[in-house]
Amino acid sequence: MDLFEENTKGMEPLAERMRPRDFTDFYGQEDVVGEGKPLRLAIENDDLRSVILWGPPGTGKTTLARIVAEKTKAFFQPFSAATSGVPELRKIIEQATKRLKFEKRKTILFVDEIHRFNKAQQDSFLPYVENGTIILIGATTENPSFEINSPLLSRSLVVVLKPLDDSALEKVVDRALNDKALGLGKRGARLDAAAKEAIIGFADGDARVGLNALEFIVLSSNEKKITKARVLEALQKKAIRYDQKGEEHYNVISAFIKSMRDSDPDGALYWLACMIEGGEDPRFIARRMIIFASEDIGMALPTALVVAIAVAQAVEHVGMPEAQINLAHGATYLASAPKSNASYKGLLAALADAKEFGALPVPLHLRNAVTKLMKDLGYHKGYKYAHDYENSKVVQEHLPEKLKGKKYYKPPRRNK
Repeated sequence: MDLFEENTKGMEPLAERMRPRDFTDFYGQEDVVGEGKPLRLAIENDDLRSVILWGPPGTGKTTLARIVAEKTKAFFQPFSAATSGVPELRKIIEQATKRLKFEKRKTILFVDEIHRFNKAQQDSFLPYVENGTIILIGATTENPSFEINSPLLSRSLVVVLKPLDDSALEKVVDRALNDKALGLGKRGARLDAAAKEAIIGFADGDARVGLNALEFIVLSSNEKKITKARVLEALQKKAIRYDQKGEEHYNVISAFIKSMRDSDPDGALYWLACMIEGGEDPRFIARRMIIFASEDIGMALPTALVVAIAVAQAVEHVGMPEAQINLAHGATYLASAPKSNASYKGLLAALADAKEFGALPVPLHLRNAVTKLMKDLGYHKGYKYAHDYENSKVVQEHLPEKLKGKKYYKPPRRNK
């Protein structure tokens, strides 16, 4: 039975049911298979040559192979490098050879997770790709420059599939919500704008993740209109909670930190004394001071971190009770120091963008071109080497295109 034949119709996960069977519903990869693009024309004209599909999970590698299966007159043979080996491959090659000889029919061999084959195993494909017995479609999430052997790579077109952008993911979600035959249309569920945006952000460029999340949210809700709050409730990870038996422990350390933050050495010394008298682990106090030095003082006085680390080292070497002198030294120094949380705030802002947008593609000019393929794809092109410029200063974009011009680090202006 063909791998793509539906033998459990209606029971598959939403992501499987909604796989496009035509380019009309194949969103997000218009750069490579948009109307009139060479790869699409080759598929539509049934004139495909060996290709390696490279991209993150959920970007359409297997879906594109299935579209090829729908459109080709050649025999389409799926094969998983994760679950099958060279003996099975030899049988497929033998059948493909007979098919070409007696039926004059080509065989398209789709190898999912082709990187699971080591380079010696990949040599098994070479003679048959070379003589046209098979047309190879390999799918991989790994960089072909490192995971596919050079002879096979030189005989194949490398097609780079990118993470789906928000617009494409919105179309994927809308299609699944409205399709009454295969999707969720019969349930009549609707997402408000904020809820849809939350699911798209959660998907992080992966259509499968987005559809799995959508299916879980819709099937676990009795409401027709789904809000962002419902989405967050369904998808959020459980927060780690502290042991409430030690509540006073955390209350006192909080007071200690806030006293230093407010530049009050007297308050800091009192709460430090309370912790010492209460038998608090001095290493815990020292660790919190190290964190404070970067979180609350930061670039206002960079040497504060050096002092905090020195206090922690002194605690380890001296031990109590004498180490309380070192702790008092550190507490009064940190409390009296100028304050700036610009570094920490910048990190929080960057983390928020990383969570919202996911790992956006690194600009090509910042990537190292360590192989010819990477160089041909534009890696490192246009990069300006700072040391070639006056004062080693160079102006070039270091953020992904979507975040271009974003400012995270905003140091405060201080009166001199």
